[in-house]
Amino acid sequence: MTPDDTKRLPEAELPKLAESVRGRIVDAVAANGGHLASSLGAVELAIGILRAFDPPRDRVLWDVGHQAYAWKILTGREGRFSTLRKHGGLAPFLSPDESDCDAFISGHAGVALAAAAGFAAANARSGGGRVVAVVGEASLMNGESLEALGCIGRLGLKVIVALNDNGRGGDRHEALFGAFGMRCIGPVAGHDAGAVAAAFEEAKAADCAVAVHVVTKKGKGFAPAEEDPEAWHSAAPFGDAVAGRRAMPMAADALAAAARRDSRVCAVVAAMKNGTGLSAFAEEFPERFFDVGIREEMAVTFAAGLAKAGMRPVVAIYSTFLQRAIDQIQHDVCLQRLPVVFAVDHAGCVGADGATHHGLYDIALLRPLAGMRIFAPTCREEVGELLDEALRLGVPAAIRYPKGALPARKAVGDCVGAQVRILAVGDQVEKALKVKWILAEKGLGADVVPVSRVKPADAAARCGARLLVSVENGVTCGGFGEHVGADLKFGWPDAAVGHGTVEELEKDFGFDPESIAEAIWRNSMG
Repeated sequence: MTPDDTKRLPEAELPKLAESVRGRIVDAVAANGGHLASSLGAVELAIGILRAFDPPRDRVLWDVGHQAYAWKILTGREGRFSTLRKHGGLAPFLSPDESDCDAFISGHAGVALAAAAGFAAANARSGGGRVVAVVGEASLMNGESLEALGCIGRLGLKVIVALNDNGRGGDRHEALFGAFGMRCIGPVAGHDAGAVAAAFEEAKAADCAVAVHVVTKKGKGFAPAEEDPEAWHSAAPFGDAVAGRRAMPMAADALAAAARRDSRVCAVVAAMKNGTGLSAFAEEFPERFFDVGIREEMAVTFAAGLAKAGMRPVVAIYSTFLQRAIDQIQHDVCLQRLPVVFAVDHAGCVGADGATHHGLYDIALLRPLAGMRIFAPTCREEVGELLDEALRLGVPAAIRYPKGALPARKAVGDCVGAQVRILAVGDQVEKALKVKWILAEKGLGADVVPVSRVKPADAAARCGARLLVSVENGVTCGGFGEHVGADLKFGWPDAAVGHGTVEELEKDFGFDPESIAEAIWRNSMG
């Protein structure tokens, strides 16, 4: 399907098109995993936009691409849609590198309106097509979104906002947009593609910024997702079971245990209660659980206020979203030496979620901050141990957890007189042990040292080894290896890392056990 195909289709055929698109989405997610409920809810919205606008001349920006699978299918990528999230296949979110119809990258919330303002300001100088920003109701209340609305109103920019309201916001939207000098059309029945297109045609005729309020239902057309859209927000391939227990839910159990012992312990999330495994905590301690919405910067400063008032807050946040609040961590937490603990989930490579969601930068970003302690459990047993230690310290601290499961604690053994010492950070111990075994087959002795305390690091880490090697699930630039002065540093490069399985991506970048062992062997021979 191309945008022109959707335009030419008789209106009576649009329901059949929507049904077909939903079937393709469900089939792809069933096979590959992905964001299901939100994309099923936005099918007619995508059709209506393509009926009314002309991408790529008209710039259409989707705020968070998890609602835009239909957009991919309808803009020339139907034939490749079965490769969604696969190595070398379609990206999990929207990317201008993939299609000219993707006007802007779309991995994090709050981006579309600000970028749309920039496009509209440029168009005012040089001409160009229309600018449309598709924003979900939750993303609309993100700080950057509100700042962008203020800019659009103050500068008189011609932006059309497509509000995908799957939470039934009611009349408050009209008042909100009106406060920024914008006209509001709707609410529009969001699963009537013809009505959606007509509303956008009306918006095109306006000589000002316009918001089109489209009411949709998450999970539309797939009963399980309609009944429980949160459970089907990000789905694994149907029938898949996760091997072992993920680290972050284990940390949530440890946090609940700490909260039972200490009434000061509380949890803060930014619209990720389920994603961070804190649903049970929220039920047990409703007065000590705070979900501030998609407002990561505010979440950190909110936690700083809690800590300053005597509480012991734990901010549960994905590594990729922690990036958005580094200023607040430095200015509001670290400079005041406040006891805020950051439980950093999805740290390291996250595989199929791709470039916008890899958690590769948290060590490099947090390591320079004054007084910040950084931990990375190397085994299941350390998940709770390190959380308890961080809470006891009473200083700023971060604990990074991988997306997947951690192994049980095991003895790594010593190699008497080893020439190589491998410092394995957090979830990299098993990989380092494989490297050790490969080197042993080549006749080169190596020790593996599990590293769970990233900052400050053990000053005795080198311990007489001729070659010090670091292995970390993060970028090497500014990472742990630099911190300890490793001779060889293995991790992720100064380059964008795409999507695929973790094993495929590691192979691409020479971060698999065989490539690491070969590089160490060559260096030792030189």
